[in-house]
Amino acid sequence: MKLYRIGELSKAAGVSERTIDYYTKLGLITPEQRTQKNYRLYNHETLSRLERIIQMKLEKYSLDEIKQSLEKWSSVSSNEQVTSKLNSLEIHVQQLEREMNELKPLLQDMKPTHQHKVVAGLLTKSAACMEALKILLESSMM
Repeated sequence: MKLYRIGELSKAAGVSERTIDYYTKLGLITPEQRTQKNYRLYNHETLSRLERIIQMKLEKYSLDEIKQSLEKWSSVSSNEQVTSKLNSLEIHVQQLEREMNELKPLLQDMKPTHQHKVVAGLLTKSAACMEALKILLESSMM
Protein backbone atom coordinates (compact mmCIF):
# COMPACT_ATOMS: atom_id res chain seq x y z
CA MET A 1 0.00 0.00 0.00
CA LYS A 2 1.43 3.34 -1.09
CA LEU A 3 1.50 6.04 1.53
CA TYR A 4 1.85 9.72 0.62
CA ARG A 5 3.58 12.41 2.59
CA ILE A 6 1.74 15.71 2.55
CA GLY A 7 3.81 17.11 -0.34
CA GLU A 8 3.23 14.02 -2.46
CA LEU A 9 -0.49 14.07 -1.70
CA SER A 10 -0.76 17.74 -2.60
CA LYS A 11 0.94 17.14 -5.97
CA ALA A 12 -1.19 14.07 -6.71
CA ALA A 13 -4.42 15.93 -5.91
CA GLY A 14 -3.40 19.28 -7.36
CA VAL A 15 -3.96 21.27 -4.16
CA SER A 16 -1.64 23.07 -1.81
CA GLU A 17 -0.15 21.53 1.31
CA ARG A 18 -1.92 24.25 3.26
CA THR A 19 -5.27 23.03 1.88
CA ILE A 20 -4.46 19.49 3.01
CA ASP A 21 -3.57 20.81 6.48
CA TYR A 22 -6.86 22.69 6.59
CA TYR A 23 -8.93 19.70 5.45
CA THR A 24 -7.13 17.52 8.01
CA LYS A 25 -7.91 20.00 10.80
CA LEU A 26 -11.58 20.05 9.72
CA GLY A 27 -11.71 16.25 9.76
CA LEU A 28 -12.47 15.94 6.06
CA ILE A 29 -9.39 13.75 5.61
CA THR A 30 -7.27 11.90 8.13
CA PRO A 31 -3.73 10.55 7.96
CA GLU A 32 -3.31 6.79 7.86
CA GLN A 33 -0.30 6.90 10.17
CA ARG A 34 2.67 8.99 11.31
CA THR A 35 6.38 8.42 10.85
CA GLN A 36 8.92 8.41 13.66
CA LYS A 37 9.63 12.05 12.80
CA ASN A 38 5.88 12.74 13.13
CA TYR A 39 5.23 13.22 9.40
CA ARG A 40 1.65 12.50 8.43
CA LEU A 41 1.19 9.71 5.89
CA TYR A 42 -1.96 9.45 3.77
CA ASN A 43 -3.17 6.41 1.83
CA HIS A 44 -4.70 6.12 -1.64
CA GLU A 45 -8.24 6.16 -0.21
CA THR A 46 -7.44 9.59 1.22
CA LEU A 47 -6.41 10.73 -2.25
CA SER A 48 -9.75 9.49 -3.62
CA ARG A 49 -11.60 11.27 -0.82
CA LEU A 50 -9.63 14.44 -1.52
CA GLU A 51 -10.57 14.23 -5.20
CA ARG A 52 -14.26 13.96 -4.20
CA ILE A 53 -13.86 17.02 -1.96
CA ILE A 54 -12.33 18.97 -4.83
CA GLN A 55 -15.16 17.92 -7.16
CA MET A 56 -17.78 18.99 -4.63
CA LYS A 57 -16.01 22.34 -4.13
CA LEU A 58 -16.20 22.86 -7.91
CA GLU A 59 -19.93 22.14 -7.66
CA LYS A 60 -20.15 25.02 -5.13
CA TYR A 61 -20.76 22.94 -2.00
CA SER A 62 -19.76 24.43 1.33
CA LEU A 63 -17.24 22.57 3.47
CA ASP A 64 -20.00 21.75 5.97
CA GLU A 65 -22.13 20.23 3.19
CA ILE A 66 -19.12 18.27 1.95
CA LYS A 67 -18.36 16.95 5.43
CA GLN A 68 -21.97 15.88 5.97
CA SER A 69 -22.08 14.16 2.59
CA LEU A 70 -18.81 12.31 3.15
CA GLU A 71 -19.87 11.20 6.64
CA LYS A 72 -23.22 9.99 5.34
CA TRP A 73 -21.71 7.89 2.57
CA SER A 74 -18.92 6.58 4.79
CA SER A 75 -21.51 5.30 7.25
CA VAL A 76 -23.50 3.60 4.47
CA SER A 77 -20.70 1.35 3.30
CA SER A 78 -17.19 0.49 4.28
CA ASN A 79 -16.50 -0.49 0.67
CA GLU A 80 -14.61 2.54 -0.69
CA GLN A 81 -15.63 1.90 -4.29
CA VAL A 82 -19.35 1.72 -3.47
CA THR A 83 -19.07 4.79 -1.26
CA SER A 84 -17.29 6.70 -4.00
CA LYS A 85 -19.89 5.80 -6.63
CA LEU A 86 -22.82 6.66 -4.36
CA ASN A 87 -21.22 9.95 -3.43
CA SER A 88 -20.59 10.75 -7.09
CA LEU A 89 -24.19 9.90 -7.96
CA GLU A 90 -25.50 12.14 -5.21
CA ILE A 91 -23.33 15.01 -6.46
CA HIS A 92 -24.71 14.59 -9.97
CA VAL A 93 -28.31 14.48 -8.77
CA GLN A 94 -27.85 17.62 -6.68
CA GLN A 95 -26.15 19.38 -9.60
CA LEU A 96 -29.10 18.49 -11.83
CA GLU A 97 -31.47 19.91 -9.22
CA ARG A 98 -29.49 23.16 -9.17
CA GLU A 99 -29.50 23.36 -12.96
CA MET A 100 -33.27 22.76 -13.04
CA ASN A 101 -33.75 25.62 -10.59
CA GLU A 102 -31.65 27.83 -12.88
CA LEU A 103 -33.83 26.81 -15.84
CA LYS A 104 -37.14 27.73 -14.20
CA PRO A 105 -36.91 31.48 -14.93
CA LEU A 106 -35.81 30.77 -18.50
CA LEU A 107 -38.73 28.42 -19.06
CA GLN A 108 -41.16 31.05 -17.82
CA ASP A 109 -39.96 33.42 -20.55
CA MET A 110 -40.71 30.89 -23.32
CA LYS A 111 -43.89 30.61 -25.35
CA PRO A 112 -46.23 28.04 -23.80
CA THR A 113 -46.00 25.60 -26.74
CA HIS A 114 -42.19 25.66 -26.74
CA GLN A 115 -42.16 25.43 -22.96
CA HIS A 116 -44.37 22.33 -23.10
CA LYS A 117 -42.07 20.57 -25.62
CA VAL A 118 -38.95 21.27 -23.55
CA VAL A 119 -40.52 20.15 -20.27
CA ALA A 120 -42.05 17.03 -21.86
CA GLY A 121 -38.65 15.98 -23.21
CA LEU A 122 -36.98 16.55 -19.87
CA LEU A 123 -39.69 14.68 -17.96
CA THR A 124 -39.43 11.63 -20.21
CA LYS A 125 -35.67 11.41 -19.77
CA SER A 126 -35.88 12.15 -16.04
CA ALA A 127 -38.53 9.50 -15.50
CA ALA A 128 -36.44 6.89 -17.32
CA CYS A 129 -33.38 7.80 -15.26
CA MET A 130 -35.32 7.63 -11.98
CA GLU A 131 -36.80 4.25 -12.94
CA ALA A 132 -33.32 2.90 -13.71
CA LEU A 133 -32.03 4.14 -10.34
CA LYS A 134 -35.01 2.59 -8.57
CA ILE A 135 -34.38 -0.80 -10.22
CA LEU A 136 -30.67 -0.60 -9.42
CA LEU A 137 -31.30 0.23 -5.77
CA GLU A 138 -33.99 -2.43 -5.38
CA SER A 139 -31.81 -5.12 -6.90
CA SER A 140 -28.85 -4.19 -4.70
CA MET A 141 -30.95 -4.44 -1.53
CA MET A 142 -32.01 -8.03 -2.18
